[in-house]
Amino acid sequence: MKVYLDNNATTMLDPNAYELMLPFLKDMYGNPNSLHQYGSTTHPALREALDKLYAGLGANDLDDIVVTSCATESINWVLKGVYFDHILDKERNEVIISSVEHPAVTAAAYFLKSLGVKVIELPVNEEGVSTVEDLRKVISDKTALVSVMWANNETGMIFDIKAMAELAHEFGALFHTDATQAVGKIKVNLTQVGVDFASFSAHKFHGPKGVGGLFIKKGLKLTPLLHGGEHMGGRRSGTLNVPYIVAMGEALRIANTMLDFEDSHIRRLRDKLEDQILALPDTTVVGKREHRVPNTILASIKGVEGEAMLWDLNKNGIAASTGSACASEALESNPIMEAIGAEHDLAHTALRLSLSRFNTEEEIDYAAKQIKNATQRLRAISCTYAYNPNNYK
Repeated sequence: MKVYLDNNATTMLDPNAYELMLPFLKDMYGNPNSLHQYGSTTHPALREALDKLYAGLGANDLDDIVVTSCATESINWVLKGVYFDHILDKERNEVIISSVEHPAVTAAAYFLKSLGVKVIELPVNEEGVSTVEDLRKVISDKTALVSVMWANNETGMIFDIKAMAELAHEFGALFHTDATQAVGKIKVNLTQVGVDFASFSAHKFHGPKGVGGLFIKKGLKLTPLLHGGEHMGGRRSGTLNVPYIVAMGEALRIANTMLDFEDSHIRRLRDKLEDQILALPDTTVVGKREHRVPNTILASIKGVEGEAMLWDLNKNGIAASTGSACASEALESNPIMEAIGAEHDLAHTALRLSLSRFNTEEEIDYAAKQIKNATQRLRAISCTYAYNPNNYK
């Protein structure tokens, strides 16, 4: 049996979204900026797709949702655009991020640090969450931007971005959220939470890879990251990827119709798998279930290296991860485990399991059995656990 439990890394393309994009790959292939009928025939589908994005994200008609290649591009655009618009040669010179942001945010912020920007990282509590109180301790009238994720890609923990955005605005700062792991898993209404910018990727909610977007609140200037044309109202240059945009809009529409199913059925399967992991001795899971998106588990299994567990699971047809796929080639300790204060050895034992609406009960039962078998085998040969389990450090 094959079981895919790495849906926070990427998801399968929804079959309906796939079918909807096909005509624009083969028959309706015109450049939408061309004046002839090959270009203009794509316009109705593009308008419909963008309408789905606005509705699905709770955006106002006067806001901008700009199609990008992915959330990483969107994030880089926000941080570097804010630098040019609000920091360079101006009084504000601080950017605040949480200490558990996706590498795209962290790397972009530290690029700004190399240009002289002061970067402040918010600590997290034992559940891996930064709070509005943490933000209040460090924000000042020198802060230009606060960037805090909506839901963490490794733990699934949800951050109170509404309260944090309100606090940022009290100090005249802009607020960006990386909404990549929230969209399609929980209700997202960008107007209600009051953020200035929000980034997302289609492939996290069963859309295609290579397309995403950036929400920009009405009236806000943001210097373009890409120059070379008047596409997307002059916000972003580059020929529009019509089939992918069409599929992204449909994938988001479907994902939002499935939110109740996500919160009931997928949450139940997630909890069932989590219960069976926690039934193993010396195991923990980061964060309370009710504070997480419905599909995610970040477990620590003492005495079992995360990479060794992945090897065993992969051999038995199960796809999982030890953390962010964007940092998976660096076999270092899990940064989330380190951020919450886990001991160094435990920071190497992280196992992330992330479900989707396409997972079945049979798959979850099989995965739980294989995780148990792998734990027993790997602990039996562990020099730190097999011979000294009671005093394991």
